[in-house]
Amino acid sequence: MPKKKILLVNPPRINDMPVIREDRCEIIDRNSVLQPYSLLQLGSILRDQGHVVKLIDANGFNLSYEDINRSVQGFDVLIFRFTPTTFKNDTKICDIYKKKNNGTSIGISYTLDSVARDVLKRVKNMDIFVGKNSLSIIPDLINNIDNLSNVPGITYKKNNTIIRTQQFKDHSISMDFPMPAFDLLASFEPYYINTNVGKSFSIVYSSQGCPFLCKYCTVANSPLKIKPASKVIDEIRFLKRNYNIELISFFDETFTINRKRVIKICEEIKKLNIKWYCNTRATLLDKKLLGLMKKAGCDGISLGIESGSQKILDNVSKGIKVQEQKNGINLVKKAGIKVYCSFIFGLPGETKETIEETINFLKETLPTSAQFNIAVPYPGTELHHTAEKNGWLKNKEWEDFYQDEISMIPGSLTPEDLISARKRAYKTLYFNPRWIFQNVIFVIKNPADFKLALYYSFKIFKNYLIHGMKHAQ
Repeated sequence: MPKKKILLVNPPRINDMPVIREDRCEIIDRNSVLQPYSLLQLGSILRDQGHVVKLIDANGFNLSYEDINRSVQGFDVLIFRFTPTTFKNDTKICDIYKKKNNGTSIGISYTLDSVARDVLKRVKNMDIFVGKNSLSIIPDLINNIDNLSNVPGITYKKNNTIIRTQQFKDHSISMDFPMPAFDLLASFEPYYINTNVGKSFSIVYSSQGCPFLCKYCTVANSPLKIKPASKVIDEIRFLKRNYNIELISFFDETFTINRKRVIKICEEIKKLNIKWYCNTRATLLDKKLLGLMKKAGCDGISLGIESGSQKILDNVSKGIKVQEQKNGINLVKKAGIKVYCSFIFGLPGETKETIEETINFLKETLPTSAQFNIAVPYPGTELHHTAEKNGWLKNKEWEDFYQDEISMIPGSLTPEDLISARKRAYKTLYFNPRWIFQNVIFVIKNPADFKLALYYSFKIFKNYLIHGMKHAQ
Protein backbone atom coordinates (compact mmCIF):
# COMPACT_ATOMS: atom_id res chain seq x y z
CA MET A 1 0.00 0.00 0.00
CA PRO A 2 1.54 3.36 -1.06
CA LYS A 3 2.19 5.71 1.83
CA LYS A 4 -0.11 8.71 2.12
CA LYS A 5 0.29 12.41 2.83
CA ILE A 6 -2.22 13.00 5.61
CA LEU A 7 -3.51 16.33 6.95
CA LEU A 8 -4.95 16.37 10.48
CA VAL A 9 -7.09 19.40 11.31
CA ASN A 10 -8.56 20.68 14.56
CA PRO A 11 -11.02 23.25 13.11
CA PRO A 12 -11.22 26.92 14.12
CA ARG A 13 -12.93 28.32 17.18
CA ILE A 14 -16.55 29.38 16.94
CA ASN A 15 -17.40 33.04 17.57
CA ASP A 16 -13.87 33.35 19.00
CA MET A 17 -14.64 30.71 21.66
CA PRO A 18 -12.37 27.66 21.97
CA VAL A 19 -13.79 24.19 21.35
CA ILE A 20 -12.83 20.88 22.96
CA ARG A 21 -12.96 18.01 20.46
CA GLU A 22 -12.13 14.86 22.41
CA ASP A 23 -14.19 11.67 22.64
CA ARG A 24 -15.85 12.22 26.01
CA CYS A 25 -15.84 15.99 25.73
CA GLU A 26 -17.07 17.61 22.51
CA ILE A 27 -18.11 21.07 23.68
CA ILE A 28 -17.45 24.80 23.51
CA ASP A 29 -15.43 26.01 26.51
CA ARG A 30 -14.72 29.69 26.92
CA ASN A 31 -12.04 29.05 29.57
CA SER A 32 -9.80 26.31 28.16
CA VAL A 33 -7.66 25.66 25.11
CA LEU A 34 -6.61 22.01 25.04
CA GLN A 35 -4.13 20.19 22.86
CA PRO A 36 -5.90 18.07 20.20
CA TYR A 37 -4.62 15.00 22.02
CA SER A 38 -6.55 12.39 20.04
CA LEU A 39 -5.21 13.83 16.76
CA LEU A 40 -1.68 13.83 18.18
CA GLN A 41 -2.15 10.19 19.17
CA LEU A 42 -3.51 9.34 15.74
CA GLY A 43 -0.61 11.17 14.13
CA SER A 44 1.94 9.04 15.96
CA ILE A 45 0.19 5.81 14.94
CA LEU A 46 0.01 6.85 11.28
CA ARG A 47 3.65 7.96 11.22
CA ASP A 48 4.67 4.60 12.63
CA GLN A 49 2.97 3.07 9.59
CA GLY A 50 5.16 5.19 7.34
CA HIS A 51 2.67 7.91 6.35
CA VAL A 52 3.61 11.59 6.17
CA VAL A 53 1.53 13.57 8.67
CA LYS A 54 0.91 17.28 9.19
CA LEU A 55 -1.33 18.88 11.85
CA ILE A 56 -3.11 22.23 11.74
CA ASP A 57 -4.50 23.12 15.17
CA ALA A 58 -6.65 26.07 14.17
CA ASN A 59 -8.45 26.02 17.52
CA GLY A 60 -5.25 26.13 19.54
CA PHE A 61 -3.51 28.82 17.52
CA ASN A 62 -6.73 30.73 16.78
CA LEU A 63 -6.42 30.38 13.00
CA SER A 64 -9.21 31.15 10.56
CA TYR A 65 -10.42 29.11 7.61
CA GLU A 66 -8.59 31.61 5.41
CA ASP A 67 -5.39 30.63 7.21
CA ILE A 68 -6.15 26.93 6.73
CA ASN A 69 -6.94 27.45 3.05
CA ARG A 70 -3.32 28.41 2.41
CA SER A 71 -2.04 25.08 3.74
CA VAL A 72 -4.41 22.32 2.58
CA GLN A 73 -3.09 21.60 -0.90
CA GLY A 74 -1.19 18.42 -1.71
CA PHE A 75 -2.66 15.93 0.76
CA ASP A 76 -4.11 12.51 -0.04
CA VAL A 77 -6.26 12.39 3.08
CA LEU A 78 -7.93 14.94 5.38
CA ILE A 79 -8.83 13.83 8.91
CA PHE A 80 -10.60 16.25 11.23
CA ARG A 81 -12.70 16.19 14.40
CA PHE A 82 -16.02 17.95 14.94
CA THR A 83 -18.69 18.32 17.63
CA PRO A 84 -22.50 18.38 17.49
CA THR A 85 -22.69 21.98 18.71
CA THR A 86 -20.13 23.28 16.21
CA PHE A 87 -21.15 20.94 13.38
CA LYS A 88 -21.70 23.56 10.65
CA ASN A 89 -18.58 25.49 11.61
CA ASP A 90 -16.32 22.44 11.76
CA THR A 91 -17.43 20.67 8.59
CA LYS A 92 -16.58 23.69 6.40
CA ILE A 93 -13.10 22.20 6.25
CA CYS A 94 -14.40 19.53 3.84
CA ASP A 95 -15.31 22.13 1.20
CA ILE A 96 -11.97 23.90 1.56
CA TYR A 97 -10.05 20.65 1.25
CA LYS A 98 -11.99 19.37 -1.77
CA LYS A 99 -11.43 22.58 -3.74
CA LYS A 100 -7.69 21.92 -3.75
CA ASN A 101 -7.42 18.12 -3.55
CA ASN A 102 -8.90 14.98 -5.08
CA GLY A 103 -8.28 13.03 -1.90
CA THR A 104 -10.45 11.54 0.84
CA SER A 105 -12.05 13.51 3.68
CA ILE A 106 -12.65 11.74 6.99
CA GLY A 107 -14.61 13.27 9.88
CA ILE A 108 -14.57 12.04 13.49
CA SER A 109 -17.20 12.63 16.19
CA TYR A 110 -17.66 10.20 19.07
CA THR A 111 -20.96 11.75 20.12
CA LEU A 112 -22.62 11.40 16.70
CA ASP A 113 -21.67 7.75 16.15
CA SER A 114 -25.31 6.58 16.21
CA VAL A 115 -26.38 9.08 13.52
CA ALA A 116 -23.52 8.50 11.09
CA ARG A 117 -25.75 8.31 8.02
CA ASP A 118 -27.33 11.66 8.85
CA VAL A 119 -23.87 13.20 9.21
CA LEU A 120 -22.86 12.15 5.70
CA LYS A 121 -26.20 13.26 4.25
CA ARG A 122 -25.67 16.73 5.67
CA VAL A 123 -22.05 17.16 4.54
CA LYS A 124 -21.64 16.89 0.78
CA ASN A 125 -17.85 16.78 0.80
CA MET A 126 -17.31 14.40 3.72
CA ASP A 127 -16.44 10.98 2.29
CA ILE A 128 -16.11 8.87 5.43
CA PHE A 129 -17.40 9.18 8.99
CA VAL A 130 -15.82 7.50 12.02
CA GLY A 131 -17.39 7.65 15.47
CA LYS A 132 -16.18 5.47 18.31
CA ASN A 133 -12.82 3.66 18.38
CA SER A 134 -11.27 6.05 15.87
CA LEU A 135 -7.69 5.37 17.02
CA SER A 136 -8.11 1.68 16.23
CA ILE A 137 -10.21 2.06 13.08
CA ILE A 138 -8.51 4.84 11.12
CA PRO A 139 -5.06 3.23 10.69
CA ASP A 140 -6.79 0.19 9.19
CA LEU A 141 -8.99 2.49 7.09
CA ILE A 142 -5.99 4.32 5.61
CA ASN A 143 -4.33 1.04 4.67
CA ASN A 144 -7.54 -0.19 2.99
CA ILE A 145 -8.78 3.09 1.56
CA ASP A 146 -9.47 1.48 -1.83
CA ASN A 147 -11.47 -1.36 -0.29
CA LEU A 148 -13.57 0.26 2.43
CA SER A 149 -16.14 -2.53 2.65
CA ASN A 150 -13.56 -4.58 4.55
CA VAL A 151 -13.06 -1.92 7.24
CA PRO A 152 -15.40 -2.36 10.24
CA GLY A 153 -16.85 0.57 12.18
CA ILE A 154 -17.08 3.17 9.41
CA THR A 155 -19.77 4.85 7.32
CA TYR A 156 -18.88 5.98 3.81
CA LYS A 157 -20.25 7.16 0.47
CA LYS A 158 -20.10 5.13 -2.73
CA ASN A 159 -21.96 5.90 -5.97
CA ASN A 160 -24.43 8.22 -4.21
CA THR A 161 -25.13 5.55 -1.60
CA ILE A 162 -24.26 5.70 2.09
CA ILE A 163 -22.87 2.42 3.41
CA ARG A 164 -22.37 1.42 7.06
CA THR A 165 -19.91 -1.43 7.51
CA GLN A 166 -20.12 -4.11 10.16
CA GLN A 167 -19.68 -3.08 13.78
CA PHE A 168 -16.12 -2.75 15.03
CA LYS A 169 -15.45 -5.34 17.73
CA ASP A 170 -12.92 -3.97 20.15
CA HIS A 171 -11.24 -6.67 22.22
CA SER A 172 -8.35 -4.52 23.40
CA ILE A 173 -8.02 -3.69 27.10
CA SER A 174 -4.87 -1.62 26.70
CA MET A 175 -4.04 1.86 25.37
CA ASP A 176 -0.73 0.50 24.15
CA PHE A 177 -0.18 3.20 21.53
CA PRO A 178 3.06 5.00 20.69
CA MET A 179 3.57 8.31 22.46
CA PRO A 180 1.43 11.09 20.95
CA ALA A 181 3.24 13.12 18.27
CA PHE A 182 3.61 16.27 20.37
CA ASP A 183 6.19 17.56 17.88
CA LEU A 184 3.33 18.17 15.42
CA LEU A 185 2.50 21.24 17.55
CA ALA A 186 4.45 24.41 16.81
CA SER A 187 4.55 25.15 20.56
CA PHE A 188 2.65 24.60 23.80
CA GLU A 189 2.18 28.31 24.47
CA PRO A 190 -1.49 28.62 23.40
CA TYR A 191 -2.74 25.88 25.69
CA TYR A 192 -4.28 26.40 29.10
CA ILE A 193 -7.04 25.11 31.32
CA ASN A 194 -9.28 27.14 33.60
CA THR A 195 -7.29 25.98 36.60
CA ASN A 196 -3.97 26.96 35.04
CA VAL A 197 -2.38 30.27 35.99
CA GLY A 198 1.02 30.86 34.43
CA LYS A 199 1.91 27.16 34.25
CA SER A 200 2.78 25.29 31.05
CA PHE A 201 0.10 22.67 30.62
CA SER A 202 -0.91 19.48 28.84
CA ILE A 203 -3.70 16.95 28.98
CA VAL A 204 -2.81 13.25 29.22
CA TYR A 205 -4.92 10.11 28.97
CA SER A 206 -3.98 7.27 31.31
CA SER A 207 -7.14 5.35 30.44
CA GLN A 208 -10.25 5.60 28.28
CA GLY A 209 -13.74 4.20 28.69
CA CYS A 210 -16.16 3.86 31.58
CA PRO A 211 -18.03 0.78 32.89
CA PHE A 212 -20.77 2.76 34.65
CA LEU A 213 -24.28 2.98 33.21
CA CYS A 214 -25.32 6.65 33.50
CA LYS A 215 -28.16 7.11 31.01
CA TYR A 216 -27.20 10.66 29.99
CA CYS A 217 -23.54 9.91 29.22
CA THR A 218 -22.08 9.34 25.75
CA VAL A 219 -19.31 7.09 27.10
CA ALA A 220 -21.47 5.03 29.48
CA ASN A 221 -20.75 1.30 29.49
CA SER A 222 -17.81 1.72 27.10
CA PRO A 223 -14.83 -0.67 27.15
CA LEU A 224 -12.19 0.35 29.66
CA LYS A 225 -8.71 0.65 28.13
CA ILE A 226 -5.76 1.15 30.43
CA LYS A 227 -2.43 2.73 29.51
CA PRO A 228 0.40 0.96 31.36
CA ALA A 229 1.55 3.03 34.34
CA SER A 230 5.12 3.01 33.00
CA LYS A 231 3.95 4.57 29.72
CA VAL A 232 1.98 7.24 31.59
CA ILE A 233 5.07 8.24 33.55
CA ASP A 234 7.30 8.13 30.46
CA GLU A 235 4.90 10.48 28.69
CA ILE A 236 4.77 12.95 31.57
CA ARG A 237 8.54 12.82 31.96
CA PHE A 238 8.90 13.51 28.21
CA LEU A 239 6.53 16.49 28.43
CA LYS A 240 8.37 17.96 31.39
CA ARG A 241 11.81 17.46 29.83
CA ASN A 242 10.98 18.69 26.33
CA TYR A 243 8.23 21.25 26.93
CA ASN A 244 8.76 22.24 30.57
CA ILE A 245 5.24 21.12 31.45
CA GLU A 246 4.32 22.01 35.04
CA LEU A 247 0.64 21.02 35.09
CA ILE A 248 -1.09 17.87 33.85
CA SER A 249 -4.82 17.30 33.49
CA PHE A 250 -5.60 13.59 33.31
CA PHE A 251 -8.45 13.43 30.82
CA ASP A 252 -9.61 9.95 31.86
CA GLU A 253 -13.31 9.49 32.50
CA THR A 254 -12.55 7.83 35.87
CA PHE A 255 -8.89 8.16 36.84
CA THR A 256 -9.02 6.17 40.11
CA ILE A 257 -10.97 3.20 38.75
CA ASN A 258 -7.91 0.97 39.25
CA ARG A 259 -6.53 1.78 42.70
CA LYS A 260 -3.29 -0.21 42.39
CA ARG A 261 -2.40 1.49 39.12
CA VAL A 262 -3.08 4.94 40.59
CA ILE A 263 -0.74 4.12 43.46
CA LYS A 264 1.98 3.13 40.97
CA ILE A 265 1.49 6.37 39.04
CA CYS A 266 1.56 8.45 42.24
CA GLU A 267 4.76 6.81 43.47
CA GLU A 268 6.53 7.84 40.27
CA ILE A 269 4.88 11.16 39.48
CA LYS A 270 5.80 12.64 42.87
CA LYS A 271 9.45 12.49 41.75
CA LEU A 272 8.69 14.84 38.85
CA ASN A 273 7.51 17.83 40.92
CA ILE A 274 4.45 18.72 38.88
CA LYS A 275 0.84 19.53 39.76
CA TRP A 276 -2.02 17.53 38.30
CA TYR A 277 -5.79 17.22 38.15
CA CYS A 278 -8.09 14.30 37.45
CA ASN A 279 -11.72 13.24 37.08
CA THR A 280 -13.22 10.40 39.08
CA ARG A 281 -16.20 9.08 41.02
CA ALA A 282 -16.91 9.82 44.69
CA THR A 283 -17.02 6.13 45.65
CA LEU A 284 -13.57 5.47 44.19
CA LEU A 285 -11.73 7.61 46.73
CA ASP A 286 -10.58 6.98 50.28
CA LYS A 287 -8.51 8.80 52.87
CA LYS A 288 -5.31 6.82 52.30
CA LEU A 289 -5.44 7.11 48.51
CA LEU A 290 -6.17 10.83 48.66
CA GLY A 291 -3.21 11.34 51.01
CA LEU A 292 -0.94 9.64 48.50
CA MET A 293 -2.41 11.62 45.60
CA LYS A 294 -1.89 14.89 47.50
CA LYS A 295 1.78 14.04 48.19
CA ALA A 296 2.19 13.15 44.51
CA GLY A 297 1.07 16.63 43.42
CA CYS A 298 -2.68 16.19 42.92
CA ASP A 299 -4.07 19.72 43.09
CA GLY A 300 -7.69 19.16 42.12
CA ILE A 301 -10.29 16.45 41.56
CA SER A 302 -13.45 16.73 39.47
CA LEU A 303 -16.50 14.74 40.52
CA GLY A 304 -19.66 14.23 38.47
CA ILE A 305 -22.33 14.75 41.13
CA GLU A 306 -25.26 15.52 38.76
CA SER A 307 -27.98 15.89 41.43
CA GLY A 308 -28.59 16.14 45.16
CA SER A 309 -31.76 14.08 44.77
CA GLN A 310 -31.62 10.31 45.19
CA LYS A 311 -34.67 10.02 42.97
CA ILE A 312 -32.86 11.68 40.07
CA LEU A 313 -29.67 9.66 40.57
CA ASP A 314 -31.71 6.45 40.48
CA ASN A 315 -33.67 7.57 37.41
CA VAL A 316 -30.46 7.94 35.39
CA SER A 317 -28.76 4.78 36.76
CA LYS A 318 -25.96 6.76 38.40
CA GLY A 319 -25.45 3.84 40.79
CA ILE A 320 -24.51 5.97 43.78
CA LYS A 321 -26.10 7.36 46.94
CA VAL A 322 -26.39 11.05 47.77
CA GLN A 323 -24.57 10.44 51.05
CA GLU A 324 -21.71 8.76 49.18
CA GLN A 325 -21.38 11.89 47.05
CA LYS A 326 -21.26 14.06 50.17
CA ASN A 327 -18.67 11.79 51.76
CA GLY A 328 -16.50 11.94 48.64
CA ILE A 329 -16.52 15.74 48.54
CA ASN A 330 -15.67 15.96 52.24
CA LEU A 331 -12.81 13.46 51.90
CA VAL A 332 -11.24 15.46 49.07
CA LYS A 333 -11.54 18.73 51.00
CA LYS A 334 -10.05 17.19 54.16
CA ALA A 335 -7.10 15.95 52.10
CA GLY A 336 -6.36 19.56 51.17
CA ILE A 337 -7.23 19.00 47.51
CA LYS A 338 -9.52 21.32 45.57
CA VAL A 339 -12.77 19.65 44.53
CA TYR A 340 -14.71 20.60 41.39
CA CYS A 341 -18.24 19.26 40.97
CA SER A 342 -20.55 19.10 37.96
CA PHE A 343 -24.34 19.08 38.21
CA ILE A 344 -27.13 18.57 35.68
CA PHE A 345 -30.59 20.13 35.90
CA GLY A 346 -33.50 18.74 33.87
CA LEU A 347 -32.85 15.01 34.07
CA PRO A 348 -35.89 12.66 34.02
CA GLY A 349 -38.07 13.17 37.07
CA GLU A 350 -36.74 16.66 37.80
CA THR A 351 -39.19 18.85 39.72
CA LYS A 352 -38.95 22.04 41.70
CA GLU A 353 -38.57 19.85 44.78
CA THR A 354 -35.61 17.89 43.38
CA ILE A 355 -33.99 21.15 42.27
CA GLU A 356 -34.31 22.33 45.86
CA GLU A 357 -32.59 19.13 47.03
CA THR A 358 -29.64 19.93 44.76
CA ILE A 359 -29.47 23.51 46.04
CA ASN A 360 -29.44 22.21 49.63
CA PHE A 361 -26.75 19.66 48.71
CA LEU A 362 -24.67 22.53 47.38
CA LYS A 363 -25.12 24.60 50.54
CA GLU A 364 -24.06 21.66 52.68
CA THR A 365 -21.01 20.52 50.73
CA LEU A 366 -19.62 23.81 49.34
CA PRO A 367 -17.21 22.40 46.70
CA THR A 368 -14.26 24.55 45.66
CA SER A 369 -15.92 25.17 42.32
CA ALA A 370 -18.90 23.84 40.39
CA GLN A 371 -20.39 23.65 36.93
CA PHE A 372 -24.16 23.57 36.41
CA ASN A 373 -25.46 22.20 33.13
CA ILE A 374 -28.83 21.64 31.51
CA ALA A 375 -29.49 18.00 30.55
CA VAL A 376 -28.64 17.22 26.93
CA PRO A 377 -30.13 14.12 25.23
CA TYR A 378 -27.14 13.26 23.06
CA PRO A 379 -27.85 10.84 20.19
CA GLY A 380 -27.24 7.22 21.10
CA THR A 381 -27.71 7.66 24.85
CA GLU A 382 -30.56 6.11 26.81
CA LEU A 383 -31.62 9.63 27.72
CA HIS A 384 -32.11 10.44 24.04
CA HIS A 385 -34.24 7.33 23.51
CA THR A 386 -36.37 8.26 26.53
CA ALA A 387 -36.73 11.87 25.39
CA GLU A 388 -37.83 10.82 21.90
CA LYS A 389 -40.29 8.27 23.27
CA ASN A 390 -41.90 10.78 25.64
CA GLY A 391 -41.89 13.76 23.27
CA TRP A 392 -39.52 15.78 25.43
CA LEU A 393 -37.22 16.99 22.65
CA LYS A 394 -37.51 20.72 22.15
CA ASN A 395 -34.93 20.85 19.37
CA LYS A 396 -33.52 18.11 17.17
CA GLU A 397 -30.75 20.17 15.59
CA TRP A 398 -27.34 19.04 16.83
CA GLU A 399 -26.19 22.64 17.11
CA ASP A 400 -28.73 23.09 19.92
CA PHE A 401 -27.37 20.14 21.89
CA TYR A 402 -25.36 22.06 24.44
CA GLN A 403 -25.39 22.22 28.23
CA ASP A 404 -26.31 25.90 28.28
CA GLU A 405 -29.34 25.48 26.03
CA ILE A 406 -32.75 23.88 26.51
CA SER A 407 -32.89 20.92 24.14
CA MET A 408 -35.18 18.75 26.28
CA ILE A 409 -38.06 19.52 28.66
CA PRO A 410 -39.01 16.58 30.89
CA GLY A 411 -42.19 16.56 32.95
CA SER A 412 -43.89 19.72 34.14
CA LEU A 413 -40.88 22.04 34.27
CA THR A 414 -40.55 24.96 31.87
CA PRO A 415 -37.39 26.23 30.14
CA GLU A 416 -37.51 29.19 32.49
CA ASP A 417 -37.48 26.84 35.49
CA LEU A 418 -34.28 25.18 34.29
CA ILE A 419 -32.53 28.43 33.39
CA SER A 420 -33.52 29.88 36.75
CA ALA A 421 -32.25 26.79 38.59
CA ARG A 422 -28.87 27.07 36.89
CA LYS A 423 -28.46 30.75 37.71
CA ARG A 424 -29.63 30.21 41.26
CA ALA A 425 -27.14 27.38 41.78
CA TYR A 426 -24.21 29.53 40.68
CA LYS A 427 -25.36 32.34 42.95
CA THR A 428 -25.95 29.95 45.86
CA LEU A 429 -22.35 28.76 45.73
CA TYR A 430 -20.28 31.72 44.65
CA PHE A 431 -22.08 34.39 46.67
CA ASN A 432 -22.24 32.26 49.82
CA PRO A 433 -20.29 33.89 52.71
CA ARG A 434 -19.33 30.43 54.02
CA TRP A 435 -17.92 29.47 50.62
CA ILE A 436 -15.93 32.72 50.43
CA PHE A 437 -14.58 32.24 53.97
CA GLN A 438 -13.71 28.60 53.24
CA ASN A 439 -11.64 29.55 50.22
CA VAL A 440 -9.92 32.46 51.95
CA ILE A 441 -8.77 30.02 54.65
CA PHE A 442 -7.62 27.58 51.95
CA VAL A 443 -5.51 30.28 50.28
CA ILE A 444 -3.99 31.31 53.62
CA LYS A 445 -2.95 27.68 54.16
CA ASN A 446 -1.85 27.34 50.53
CA PRO A 447 -0.32 30.72 49.55
CA ALA A 448 0.83 29.31 46.21
CA ASP A 449 -2.84 29.33 45.20
CA PHE A 450 -3.29 33.08 45.78
CA LYS A 451 -2.89 33.94 42.10
CA LEU A 452 -5.27 31.13 41.16
CA ALA A 453 -7.87 32.39 43.65
CA LEU A 454 -7.72 35.89 42.16
CA TYR A 455 -8.08 34.45 38.66
CA TYR A 456 -11.08 32.36 39.69
CA SER A 457 -12.77 35.29 41.39
CA PHE A 458 -12.35 37.43 38.28
CA LYS A 459 -13.52 34.61 36.01
CA ILE A 460 -16.61 33.89 38.09
CA PHE A 461 -17.79 37.49 38.25
CA LYS A 462 -17.03 38.07 34.56
CA ASN A 463 -18.86 34.94 33.44
CA TYR A 464 -21.78 35.50 35.78
CA LEU A 465 -22.32 39.19 35.12
CA ILE A 466 -21.34 39.39 31.43
CA HIS A 467 -21.96 35.95 29.94
CA GLY A 468 -24.57 34.53 32.32
CA MET A 469 -22.18 31.56 32.83
CA LYS A 470 -22.71 30.43 29.22
CA HIS A 471 -19.95 28.28 27.70
CA ALA A 472 -18.13 28.52 31.04
CA GLN A 473 -17.10 25.02 32.00
